[in-house]
Amino acid sequence: MGLKTRIGVSLAAGAVSIATAVVSFYEGYEPTAYHDPVGIPTICYGHTATARMGQTLSQKQCTELLKADLGHAFDAVDRHAQIKLPAPTRAALASFVYNVGEGAFARSTLLRKLNQGDLRGACQELPRWVYAQGRKLKGLVNRRATERELCLAGVKVAKQTEEPTP
Repeated sequence: MGLKTRIGVSLAAGAVSIATAVVSFYEGYEPTAYHDPVGIPTICYGHTATARMGQTLSQKQCTELLKADLGHAFDAVDRHAQIKLPAPTRAALASFVYNVGEGAFARSTLLRKLNQGDLRGACQELPRWVYAQGRKLKGLVNRRATERELCLAGVKVAKQTEEPTP
């Protein structure tokens, strides 16, 4: 199933399902530890915290790590965002935090704009985050484009809920 189909199916289910589709698509499934593009030991769906070279995990273990890591990413988004976020935006930002880490998110212009109420401006910051150790990575360009699209879909949802119904 392609990413757009996964996201479309997930939209009805909420932010966690959307983020799971995005993260699993871009991180990919690799049950045996490997070095990511910048040399960090990584396993499963981009898990780095406890990954060690030579390690192999089951699909079930990888799914549990994905759920836990996404839980941490959502917690970070919810802790730092001072405004209520529509599900697509919240999912996009959780995917972003999953990838760059809470510290980078907490210090970002993206978060500053978000907390100033500039949701669209915050979404527009995502494409700036496409470098790893000074190198522009195509995988990050593609991921940020998807996250930006989702983030802006949330802007649209927020506007629709703000407008009075006739």
